[in-house]
Amino acid sequence: MTKPQSPGGTIWVYPTLNPEWLKTIIKEFNIHPVTAQILVSRKFESLEKIHEYLYAKLPNLFDPHLFKDMDKAVDRIIQALQNHEKILVYGDNDVDGITATTLLIEFLLYIGAQAFYYIPNRNSLKQSLMLDALDYAVAKDCKLIITVDCGITSAEEIKEAVSRKIDVIVTDHHEPTAKLPHCIATLNPKLLDSTYPNRDLTGVGVAFKLAHAITNFLIENNEISASKIDLKRYLDLVALGTIADMGSLMGENRILVRYGLRQLRKTKRIGLVKLFNVCELKLGEITPIDIASKVAPRLNSLGRIADPKKGVDLLLIRDPIAAEALAKELDLNNTERQKIERKDSEDIEKFIHSNPQILSDRAIVLHSTKWHPGIIPIITARIAKQYNRPTLVIAIDQGIGKGSMRTIPEFPLLTVLKDNQDLLLNFGGHDFAAGLTILEENIPSLKKNFIHAANAVLQEHDIVAKLHLDALVSFGDLTFDFMESLNLLEPFGNENPTPILYCDAKQSWPPKVVGKTHLKLYLEQNERILEGIGFGMGEKRSQLCKKNAKVHIAFSPHINNFLNKSSIQLHIRDFKLTD
Repeated sequence: MTKPQSPGGTIWVYPTLNPEWLKTIIKEFNIHPVTAQILVSRKFESLEKIHEYLYAKLPNLFDPHLFKDMDKAVDRIIQALQNHEKILVYGDNDVDGITATTLLIEFLLYIGAQAFYYIPNRNSLKQSLMLDALDYAVAKDCKLIITVDCGITSAEEIKEAVSRKIDVIVTDHHEPTAKLPHCIATLNPKLLDSTYPNRDLTGVGVAFKLAHAITNFLIENNEISASKIDLKRYLDLVALGTIADMGSLMGENRILVRYGLRQLRKTKRIGLVKLFNVCELKLGEITPIDIASKVAPRLNSLGRIADPKKGVDLLLIRDPIAAEALAKELDLNNTERQKIERKDSEDIEKFIHSNPQILSDRAIVLHSTKWHPGIIPIITARIAKQYNRPTLVIAIDQGIGKGSMRTIPEFPLLTVLKDNQDLLLNFGGHDFAAGLTILEENIPSLKKNFIHAANAVLQEHDIVAKLHLDALVSFGDLTFDFMESLNLLEPFGNENPTPILYCDAKQSWPPKVVGKTHLKLYLEQNERILEGIGFGMGEKRSQLCKKNAKVHIAFSPHINNFLNKSSIQLHIRDFKLTD
């Protein structure tokens, strides 16, 4: 059910109601009716699925040997171990790749392997970054390369590695292209013939599964004692990479992240502790939002404008003084990244404002020689969200364009990429976020085809932003006990978003702007007053100046701790005047 748009142009999508099913859930799980309604709204259709969602534990993780090539991968790594062969772990340069590389390197070194790591610097705009890693592998006399969070689209480079007598194991989670690499083993839950039940594992999740399978082999063959190895110690990395990579927080990923957050809150990794300090975060209270908004951008800033290898260095480091220096360096990189991003964002916004006809199409394609290639993924994501359209932004340097794509649920990307692969040098990613490289002369054809495909598929209502509401609530429901009940649904993130509730209220007195851009509201219902905060909504104050104005509000409740006092605050997502 949908209703008219809010002042911001967003369509509110109201929840599905099913009173009998709601009663069944409340009775079975003895949970708050509003929490039960959230489960109804999110299309849970069986008690078994709800139980799994609420209470799944580590023993419920899938067997890593459900990957059909897992035995081959384990056998080759054990062979390298026994023959004292050197191994190169080659990882992508984002947080998922950095955490996956750290996990595998730390694990391999722990079990006695001779292992090195290589993280490419993508700002070079080279067509093939893996060939640099291949030269590094040869220089280090490595006989085995294990890719993490990459490799599935590197058939030609892997062919070159094999010709140099180096074996390759690919571990990845990106969508494969038509040409799969010929290697010792390919571990990817998105392969067409995959036998692994969780298609949504991230790169670090696949790396963890490989470590789990090797551990099983070593224990079963009495080569290591079960008491000597604890895989839980790596779950902090799994949580960090999965959240940063926008991995689905449902099913198995949810278990990994839930336990990974516990591990993260007591992590002994001195580099992470120093990074949290720089982010002004309390170790024991780290949340997925903290990771996504503060930790991940700093780690990602390395891959955007600096040397991403330092991200792995930070996660592996043991020296507190060196760790602090590296954490501060990451913070400075992030500040520099923000400056570049601000400059390029302003340039793009100015261009869109001067060329409003761009928005007459249902997709946006922009390209320039002025933009930094490391920054465009952030800008692309922002534009796609702001204008609710599939978006492609390309930074051009020396005749080669590096492109980043983001989209909306109604328009998956991989089909259009595969339809245009003849125009591309390379591409990879998944249906909602992808990257590509392209010759500058092919950009006009790609732009035309991309916009044409979006215009053919998308309707006008598809490109209007939508706010999906979970449950109607009264201020009387918003107690600390209720907030405890909501904790059952955590961790929140991609595909398991923070619940959005709604109700009617009136303003006790006019709102005020705080922190320059945020709107503080004072809302009343049935003689109870709650404070609301609308982040970035300061410019909407003029719509709400009337005292006692009646408003229809959409919000997420939050416990605010201030001066050792806890109160329930409403994070306002949107509002409509109902006078």
